[in-house]
Amino acid sequence: MLARLKGYSAEVRLLLCTTFILTLARAITLPYLVVYLSQTFTLDISGIGLTIGGALIVASLLSLYGGYLIDQLRSYTVIVGATLLFAAAFVGAFASRQLGLFFFCLVLINLMLAVVDIAAKAGFCALLPVEERGEVFSIKYTLSNVAYAVGPFVGVALVLLDQHLPFLLSAVLGLAMCLSYRRWGERSARARLEEQAAPGFMAVGRQLLGDQRLIYFTLGGALSAIVFGQFTAYLSQYLVTTTDAQQANLTISYLVATNAVTVIALQYVIGRRISSRQLMPWLLAGMALFLVGLLGFSVAQSLLIWCLAMLVFTLGEIIVIPAEYMFIDSIAPEHLRGVYYGAQNLSNLGAALGPVICGFALAQLVPVAMFYLMMLAVLLAGLFYYFGARRASPAKTV
Repeated sequence: MLARLKGYSAEVRLLLCTTFILTLARAITLPYLVVYLSQTFTLDISGIGLTIGGALIVASLLSLYGGYLIDQLRSYTVIVGATLLFAAAFVGAFASRQLGLFFFCLVLINLMLAVVDIAAKAGFCALLPVEERGEVFSIKYTLSNVAYAVGPFVGVALVLLDQHLPFLLSAVLGLAMCLSYRRWGERSARARLEEQAAPGFMAVGRQLLGDQRLIYFTLGGALSAIVFGQFTAYLSQYLVTTTDAQQANLTISYLVATNAVTVIALQYVIGRRISSRQLMPWLLAGMALFLVGLLGFSVAQSLLIWCLAMLVFTLGEIIVIPAEYMFIDSIAPEHLRGVYYGAQNLSNLGAALGPVICGFALAQLVPVAMFYLMMLAVLLAGLFYYFGARRASPAKTV
């Protein structure tokens, strides 16, 4: 992978570096948010979940307009502005003594990270030929997982010194990327040709609603995100319900480590082989692996079975995420890539709903029924992917 990185242009490497550093900055504060909200704002567990989940939902909805801006403005302008706001939001979170202001900063952090992520995906499509995009999407996802593996350890070490240091370091990292992109970022590229009249957001929205393939894949992405978006949350809920707290913590730690090691070791190896000409078989293979992994979770009675099931589950994740990116790339009009990737980002709504659905299942049904609901979500996701892949050409562009 390192050899391949050296072969990319400076612009592609800078986009990869920017998304990696911002994801690392986000990961540094992620594990401490629950404790920070509890200590600083005296929230109970439901209030904490509503704050963190609500911020993600609001940011996901707003990211659709962020994608529209990427199509209308220079990517350089959007990325510099977004990284600056990302850094400012962490400073605001550090200084916040009111929950409303902290929530606003949390929304801004998630939104700016999503906007830069969308800009990077659109940038890869503009800078690379079709046959090389699957590989760069896999590299990007691998780097994101490295960031989420390393970030929490950095955050925990900083918290031991001062509880505000994770926010300050994240702000510094965001500002560093803002200055770096301002210095070395590509300034000339525009998503739209100058002579074309820019359509309004409502006109673009009508086109999105008219593209049934996008709708089907967004629904499929949301359903699959219910399953893998926050799997640690619903697996923790299940384990706490069916075992004691000590056993639950031990099992989750092994599962998180298995997931991280598998993604880092195999994402690039597998992802670079995903072909844009065979996306549906790859997606169906990913759905099948999810089903096998969930079935393994439902019958697991030992730590070994849990880890083996997580290995299979993670292989599905490794396949599905870059395949989803590549499908959106294949249907998005050249001048609307940003807003199409913004629509795909709505799948985060599924990730936010996953723990809620599983919490309901654990409270109202037998615990193992939670996994059957997850399997149903996988089957429905596969059905929507199938419908999306079989649709005719997209709606007429604006």
